[in-house]
Amino acid sequence: QVRLVESGGGSVQAGGSLRLSCVATGRSFRSYAMGWFRQAPGKEREFVGAVSWSGGSAFYPEPMKGRFTISRDSAKNTMYLRVDTLKPEDTAVYYCANKASYSADWSSWGQGTQVIVSS
Repeated sequence: QVRLVESGGGSVQAGGSLRLSCVATGRSFRSYAMGWFRQAPGKEREFVGAVSWSGGSAFYPEPMKGRFTISRDSAKNTMYLRVDTLKPEDTAVYYCANKASYSADWSSWGQGTQVIVSS
């Protein structure tokens, strides 16, 4: 069974930076891509971006381009999300998920890590 565990969240001042990690465990772990999502209080879950597991190239939806950087270390089964110039509106629970193949849905969601940005 694949399990994803996020870490690195916390309380930070606006303007700062944060790096989140997502570690995948499980002998059956296979990935086409891994992604980051976030959900702010009272809002729907939002796609932050994803990284190709084989090639390491990252994709970001337009609203996330610029301050978000996703990378992965396949040897460690770990994905990272760096957020620069944090804003109060970045406050959310950040989740990671795995896409086992091109046609698969996002699955194996982690429990999330809370990020609180104060002004």
